[in-house]
Amino acid sequence: MIANFTLSGEQIRLEPLGQEHIVGLLRAGAADRGLYQWSPVPNGLEEVTSYVNTARSWRDAGSAVPFAIVRKTDDTIIGSTRYWNIEHWSWPRSHANYGRGLVDACEIGYTWLASSAIRTGVNTEAKYLMLEHAFEQWNALRVCFHTDRRNQRSQAALERIGALFEGVLRAHRMAADFVPRDSFRYSILAEEWPSTKERFRQLLTMRQSPK
Repeated sequence: MIANFTLSGEQIRLEPLGQEHIVGLLRAGAADRGLYQWSPVPNGLEEVTSYVNTARSWRDAGSAVPFAIVRKTDDTIIGSTRYWNIEHWSWPRSHANYGRGLVDACEIGYTWLASSAIRTGVNTEAKYLMLEHAFEQWNALRVCFHTDRRNQRSQAALERIGALFEGVLRAHRMAADFVPRDSFRYSILAEEWPSTKERFRQLLTMRQSPK
């Protein structure tokens, strides 16, 4: 199991998701349900509690690391995100990577934000913090993303940060509207991270510069 850790940036902290975040997540997801046409965002106390408990059970199983997204200026919970589909490859004894004990690949997903955090740079900073940790602490070889084929906003955000479009996975997962969805798949590789990191820094600087 991967140890709990917090990631902190200029605007936000990513805190290990726990029971203490349930009320904040409930408020964050209730503000504008129209935002979540393509994203599975829990609604109501029962759903939010189940959402947190499921995420923590995945963490305990070693397949995910879930976070609450907390705005630093007022400690308000404004969403959630997670690493998941965490992979540890079976390197042979003869390989230099044998026994390295690090994450080889993972997915970043289950990301959603309160309406107050949309178009504020929070999503960009969250992705930056998570990718930086994945590539520079875990030494991951690949990080991937999947998004509903119909979710053009998510696709544009992934392309803006420099993720590479790999193709379409047909009837890949159940969508938020309970139909088999086609997923657009994007990825970033370890060797691409230095240039992608610079791209992130430019995007974040633009967000933080006075108008």
